[in-house]
Amino acid sequence: MAAEPTHVVLDSSALKALAHPLRVSLLGALRRYGPATATQLGQRLSISSGSASYHLRQLERAGLVADDTTRGNARDRWWRAAHRSTTLRIQDLDPTDDDAVDTYLRSVAANYTLLLQQAVNERATLPSAWRGTLEMSDYLLRLTPDEAKTLAVRLHTVVREFRYDVPENRAPEDADRVSVILQVLPQPETASVLGSR
Repeated sequence: MAAEPTHVVLDSSALKALAHPLRVSLLGALRRYGPATATQLGQRLSISSGSASYHLRQLERAGLVADDTTRGNARDRWWRAAHRSTTLRIQDLDPTDDDAVDTYLRSVAANYTLLLQQAVNERATLPSAWRGTLEMSDYLLRLTPDEAKTLAVRLHTVVREFRYDVPENRAPEDADRVSVILQVLPQPETASVLGSR
């Protein structure tokens, strides 16, 4: 079997499939924990296996998940993420997709919030070597749109210098999973909101 692409850029069809919070969570769970059945995913996300199956089929139609043909039998269908990562290029989408973009981004933000809260809640139970590695920083910068894009590109470049969490990457014994969430959040001040300067 040919190697699967590791990355997908969302087109209108894939974006609309992901414009549902549960589907973002299902895809995220498959990427984070690996292949699973609808029953296992339902248990992980506290939903029925029927609901998980329905949403997995929608993701499959958009090419975001696929059968894991190396597992299961006639009774148990195993699913896997078709890609390791996703990019949304809003500027390349049709303006009629704006509602789907907003719904998708809200779902991603909700998932990030849960991940962050879980990390904070579990910090005290981490091995001592890991407790001091949790980092939450924010910087309020004043940038042009081009500078904001440049910053995002540079941050992505730095992250890509490190080892991805994929089976084929041999990691040192003391390596473990680390989530890195990059956010560049425009907060333009408008004269209508703040008045002129």
